Amino acid sequence: MIPNDRRYLETHEWAKLDGSIVAVGITDFAVKHLTDLVYIDLPSVGDPVAKGERFGEVESVKAVSDLNAPVSGEIVEVNDALAGDLEIVARDPYGDGWMIKVKVQSAAEFQALLDAAAYETVAAEEA
Repeated sequence: MIPNDRRYLETHEWAKLDGSIVAVGITDFAVKHLTDLVYIDLPSVGDPVAKGERFGEVESVKAVSDLNAPVSGEIVEVNDALAGDLEIVARDPYGDGWMIKVKVQSAAEFQALLDAAAYETVAAEEA
């Protein structure tokens, strides 16, 4: 089930707004298609990100995939636990498997992202 409390990119990242902070991760659809995750490269706290631009990458036994920022802003937190246990993303992609938190510059950028129903259509077309 795709959570309704967040927005999505067509590239399978999710964004959850809490005040001016957006938590970012990858969807369960992305995790299932990547299968066994083996490596993640995330930015540092203080780094800027731009909507639609690459902020890192995740590697699986099948492929290396770019991670794209759903909003522009500054990284305020990175989920360091993932470096030692990428299975967190597979176990809980919408919770403990978050990757970065961004202080968002524009709430309008967040609102322009896909809602759960629109993302579900994108995922169904790819499946």
